[in-house]
Amino acid sequence: MRRLPRSARFPIAMSMAAAAAMAIGAVVPGRAAPAATVPFLAHQAVYDLSLKKARGNATVNSARGRILYTFSGSVCEGYTTDFRQISELQSGENKTTVSDLRSTSWEDADGKTYRFKIETQMNDNASSAVDGIAERSGNTVTVKLKQPKQKTFTLDPATVFPTEQVRRIIEAAKAGKSVLELVVYDGSDDGERLYNTLTVIGQPIPGDRAPSEPDAATSSDTLKSLTRWPVTVSYFDRSAKTDGGEQTPTYAMSFELYENGVSRSLVLDYNDFVIAGGMNKFDVKDTKPCK
Repeated sequence: MRRLPRSARFPIAMSMAAAAAMAIGAVVPGRAAPAATVPFLAHQAVYDLSLKKARGNATVNSARGRILYTFSGSVCEGYTTDFRQISELQSGENKTTVSDLRSTSWEDADGKTYRFKIETQMNDNASSAVDGIAERSGNTVTVKLKQPKQKTFTLDPATVFPTEQVRRIIEAAKAGKSVLELVVYDGSDDGERLYNTLTVIGQPIPGDRAPSEPDAATSSDTLKSLTRWPVTVSYFDRSAKTDGGEQTPTYAMSFELYENGVSRSLVLDYNDFVIAGGMNKFDVKDTKPCK
């Protein structure tokens, strides 16, 4: 059986953000305001995972799991993401693989500093941990890892972190763009993985258009009037060697992205099998106002 891949860090992974009441471009006393600010919503969401389909010779017969996602913070204090995904896959050999991924990250509103701690456990095996910080200074992005081993290295100057990635996707969607390419670092795997990403953005969906499959998001008074966009983000391993042909993404994530950063109707595509994530719970969280 193919090893269960480490979870795509849902935006997906991608980090969402907070401070719904914060005006775009707000100035924080004592510091320069971010170049642009999306009025993100602090929230907690629960997604139930199930097998959508298997392809080719995939031996996955069934899958189930759950994602618990919490986003808090503000443009003043930065954004904190707490994420946990538990997945159970059953193969044709009657084997069960259970994966438990936990991560906590913090990113400042300027997209210059990103701290992360990620712990992954497969079945009853010992857990593996990644712990580090990435900082942007001028045209240099430096990563300092504490785990799984102490190491310092630099990234492509164009690299963005997860919350900045989502901000740029929303801004591109509002501007009517359909394609966005970004280099993204999120600390996943061994902390040294860098991704080229290709984001495809569909036509806007007005808030008054009923979805084909309602969920906790579409029944929320907070989200009912907001525009959302169908989005697919493909992640390509930047270090992977190609033979000159078209590179296959490591994984792809599809979802409907609201203008305040909330995502619904998740689809995680790992090439040989696809996982669907339906939101069954959604709660708006309080955000401390900027002083």
